[in-house]
Amino acid sequence: MLAYRRRIIIGLVFLLLTNITSLIAPLILKYAIDSLRGSVDPALLLKYAAAILGVTVIQGIFRYYMRWILIGTSRRIEYDFRNNIFAHLQTLSRSYFIKAKTGDIMSRLTNDLNAVRMVLGPGIMHLVSTLILFITAGGLMFYLNWKLALLALIPLPLLSLIIRFLTQRLYNYSEAVQAQLARMSAFAQENLSGIRIIQAFVRERAQVEQFKQQNQEYLKRNMRLAHIWGFFLPLMMFTSGLGLVIVIWLGGRQVISGEISLGDFVAFSSYLALLTFPMMALGWVVNLFQRGAAAMGRINKILDTEPGISDNAQTLSAVEFSSLKPFKGEIEFRHLSFSYNGPDSQVLSGINLQLEAGSSLGIVGPVGAGKSTLVNLIPRIFDPPAGQLFIDGVDIKSIPLDELRKMIGYVPQDGFLFSETIGENITHGLERRDMQKIQEAAAISQLTREVEGFPQGYDTLVGERGVTLSGGQRQRLSLARALAIKPLILILDDSFSNIDVYTEGEIIQRLTPFIKSRTCLIVSHRISTVQWTDHIIVLDEGKIAEAGTHRELIDQAGIYAKLYRRQLMLEKLEQVK
Repeated sequence: MLAYRRRIIIGLVFLLLTNITSLIAPLILKYAIDSLRGSVDPALLLKYAAAILGVTVIQGIFRYYMRWILIGTSRRIEYDFRNNIFAHLQTLSRSYFIKAKTGDIMSRLTNDLNAVRMVLGPGIMHLVSTLILFITAGGLMFYLNWKLALLALIPLPLLSLIIRFLTQRLYNYSEAVQAQLARMSAFAQENLSGIRIIQAFVRERAQVEQFKQQNQEYLKRNMRLAHIWGFFLPLMMFTSGLGLVIVIWLGGRQVISGEISLGDFVAFSSYLALLTFPMMALGWVVNLFQRGAAAMGRINKILDTEPGISDNAQTLSAVEFSSLKPFKGEIEFRHLSFSYNGPDSQVLSGINLQLEAGSSLGIVGPVGAGKSTLVNLIPRIFDPPAGQLFIDGVDIKSIPLDELRKMIGYVPQDGFLFSETIGENITHGLERRDMQKIQEAAAISQLTREVEGFPQGYDTLVGERGVTLSGGQRQRLSLARALAIKPLILILDDSFSNIDVYTEGEIIQRLTPFIKSRTCLIVSHRISTVQWTDHIIVLDEGKIAEAGTHRELIDQAGIYAKLYRRQLMLEKLEQVK
């Protein structure tokens, strides 16, 4: 708002000029009518008519600039506000998005923000205009006939009582409508995203029925709001009409008795008519403010959410960070313990591990052992305790978050793809599209032959979340995206699970030269994926149960050896089939 203070002030000046010029025409009309009492001078009447026309044109010009500046400014504020909310959402941790529904967030970025914009634009414009007109037009009415003005303004206390009575109800119903719209948006978004599952389980009719129920509730709440709003507006019109009845009845009698001139009566009636629309608009403005207040409350719930993971007092400044030696990629876990919900539910416990720069680490273990949690701590997707995780001897909580994540290429199991082309997905982490890097990353990920088979090649759209690609293609495309940025540290979190063993072997063969100068951590349930790494650890119940090379772990005849024998047996059974 402060950034647009100058524009708002200029807009309010034009609003003031608009209202002032609207007060001049009734005065000209008064003198024109009073001039008819004597001899009628056509030239004089023409002058009065020209004056009214000129004032009306000037008022129209002022009104145009008033609306263009004030409503245009509200659009600009909405633009900045939407950008700020989106930027804030980017800083929030994964835990926030686990709890919040995407459709609900989308509703706040669209419908709620539009309600706030209506308050900042038309709402404030009409409110200020109403206040100015009440003061100026009311003052002129008192100037023309103070007794009649007092009588004409008798309905105003009734108006304030109506507004006070209905305002809270309008707010509650507006909030209920917007909350239901958010729920309906979330339901629709989830259904459209999961349409393949819905169709596979033949749940179309059931989902349509649920959406009807959601829509019915939305209609019900809107009708309740419309009922209050429909009751509000006629009351406003009735209240303003009472003042007009008083003026016509008592003012007409005063004209007949000669207490006031006909010109005074017409001017007085014109000023009262000028107040009629603001009195009606006041109800609409109240509704806008109630909707806006409800919407702003919902938006503030997002803005008031503090990022769960961010830079803090421990983080090095830009100057301090730049003074450090170039990072090589050595990773060290020192007695690391981690839990999501307090010390009673530890996921990792007493992890001591040092991974030299340029080396590779395989991580295996049963489901729920903490494998993904361990690697997610490195890019601070989950926040580790201070003093327990280091890169090149520097506590990662001291490294600025953006700089830390720039060092890391991360490939999750469920690699997310954007609704863009294959090339744009690969270069998502780069500042600009680089065809050479795209082709290099695609070649390592064994994508080149398939991409070249598509009609548009790297310009082929992948659809929402990569719906046009197979599971293995999506994982390989996610891998290519991480490789394209040539990270210092590469994390592969079970990112070969949908890739056949033969293709996996080809990828690993091409990946080995790429990671010689990089630190690589590979989480997998397949022994074949990690057996080539420099070092392997087996996690069990959040602790390192075994550690060593592939050969050493086989010789230990422990958990790793059992997993290896089981997988060899399954492979033989597959061959028999």
